[in-house]
Amino acid sequence: MRDLEKRYGRTVAVDRLSFTVRPGMVTGFLGPNGAGKSTTMRMMLDLDHPTGGQVRIDGVRYRDLRRPLTKVGALLEAKSTHAGRRAYDHLLWLAQTNGIPASRVSSVLELVGLGGVGRRRAKALSLGMAQRLGIAAALLGDPPVLLLDEPVNGLDPEGVHWIRGLLRGLAAEGRTVFVSSHLMSEMSLTADHLVVIDRGRLLADVSLADFVASHGSLEAGFLSLTAGGGAR
Repeated sequence: MRDLEKRYGRTVAVDRLSFTVRPGMVTGFLGPNGAGKSTTMRMMLDLDHPTGGQVRIDGVRYRDLRRPLTKVGALLEAKSTHAGRRAYDHLLWLAQTNGIPASRVSSVLELVGLGGVGRRRAKALSLGMAQRLGIAAALLGDPPVLLLDEPVNGLDPEGVHWIRGLLRGLAAEGRTVFVSSHLMSEMSLTADHLVVIDRGRLLADVSLADFVASHGSLEAGFLSLTAGGGAR
């Protein structure tokens, strides 16, 4: 993305934000509440229209992608599934809209540990199960790019360990993995690269190793940057 900006009246939610997310690594997207992370991710998916600047995914706007689920997998809100729809059916209609074989539905349900609850309605799923269903939807098209907003929300310790291994495994396959999180301890174990923002502005775009070397720890560096508003 380049010079990405989003304004709501006089409020600047994202302020001339520029960075590149690279394949083959997990990039952690960090910032305090209200920093502009979710707004940025929504603009990446053309759910919000930028006031200025641009976002490209492999050189193309998301809206111009054909069969987008096969190019970009995204999780923004785990509870966005229709409450009365069964988990299997939710994935099936997504597959049908993007020309994805129905056999892929059962495969991703098994992959995320929901193989036994595919007939359960979304309203009967726990938050952790809903999160896994959202991850299944992101993986449905076997996409090379993944955008996940707080993917560990609602997961138990076993689930957190599982998602950590999943993300690192996907990156090892050469995929682009972009993960928003507020959990410093988790990012320190999962991320290879960091993008840190506050008040919609870029504070850091650096490898995790270099960030920790400069600040002593991920948490200390994050608090140091965001406490003072950071520097561009």
